[in-house]
Amino acid sequence: MVSREVVKGVFWVGALDFDRRIFDELIPLPEGTSYNAYLIRGSEKTALIDTVDPSKEDDLASNLIMTDVNQIDYIVINHAEQDHSGTLPLLLEVYPNAVVVTNEKCREILNVLLDIPHDRFKIIKDGDTLSLGDRTLEFFITPWTHWPETQLTYLREDQILFSCDLFGFHMATSDLFIADEAAAYQSAKRYYAEIMMPFRGSIRGYVEKVKHLPLLMIAPSHGPINRNPAFILDAYADWVSDSVKNEVVIPYVSMHGSTEMMVGHLTKALIARGITVKPFNLTRTDIGELAKALVDPATVVIGTPTVLFGPHPQVVYATYLANMLKPKIRFASVIGSYGWGGKAVETIAKMLDHVNVEVLEPVMVKGLPDEATLKGLDRLADDILKKHKELNIT
Repeated sequence: MVSREVVKGVFWVGALDFDRRIFDELIPLPEGTSYNAYLIRGSEKTALIDTVDPSKEDDLASNLIMTDVNQIDYIVINHAEQDHSGTLPLLLEVYPNAVVVTNEKCREILNVLLDIPHDRFKIIKDGDTLSLGDRTLEFFITPWTHWPETQLTYLREDQILFSCDLFGFHMATSDLFIADEAAAYQSAKRYYAEIMMPFRGSIRGYVEKVKHLPLLMIAPSHGPINRNPAFILDAYADWVSDSVKNEVVIPYVSMHGSTEMMVGHLTKALIARGITVKPFNLTRTDIGELAKALVDPATVVIGTPTVLFGPHPQVVYATYLANMLKPKIRFASVIGSYGWGGKAVETIAKMLDHVNVEVLEPVMVKGLPDEATLKGLDRLADDILKKHKELNIT
């Protein structure tokens, strides 16, 4: 690996993980990821912002050697999760005089995860500053941008925000800075959906706070550095808002073709009514792409066959995931088929207890869809159009 200079005296010393394909045994990583750590040299003190995942500790160590670092005075930990903090025990051995700078909640979690001694910490509060001589770090405590202890670190003189997981995205790239904003937008939206969307309410306030900072760069913990902060701040302002779009997402599974036929008919009916439709066959779907699709739509329609009186297990998983992510959808419904009976609709409706939605009349059929079923799907399309018109989003 190689360290790279962000601005004079500020270096990226993190690690790229091109081969990693899953995070937390849950989140697919089609583009790999990076663990960004940043070294800041002041006239009097040197600070390291975050560490890297333990699997990449050799990369961090070699990058620090290449940067000719003899002493680190402060190690700022913006987030206790191990992809940010996992190399901290090693660094505290290599740099025995280094002090860990973080907030009280983060210290508690680091004690549990890594058994860091209490006397190695300097505890900061929201708005506190730390002088490096000719450079100043300012700290903003931002709980529930993923975990309860997250914080942001702002380098005043250089107007760089080290934003932790906020405003970043999973991508391993040799580019130090964002080179393609269109591609970055899609990756950042997916990352927001998978990681940040459950905390939309709290993040909204942090976005407004960051917008008032003089900013030249946003340097996140994952992905390349952003030299156009307005790009990602405007995107986040849209994603965390309460506004929804004239879209319907249809996650579904079909065992013997009946549900797939219903999804196809409903898709055409919605398109004919001027509504954007995004169907996802869950047997072939990257769950991260489904999460991304849930950021904007006004409506979700879940399609399922019946398995032993209930919804298909993959539909159960997708519904559970949507309930955890808490998208801002306004309406939901269920379509599908059964052989002899079941409670798929009731089960799915109960699983959406964290999402404040109005459940529209479902369409379920015994066996193959008949003419009455197709009319029911047309009625559902009409209901969705009516609801979207009431929101003035058609």
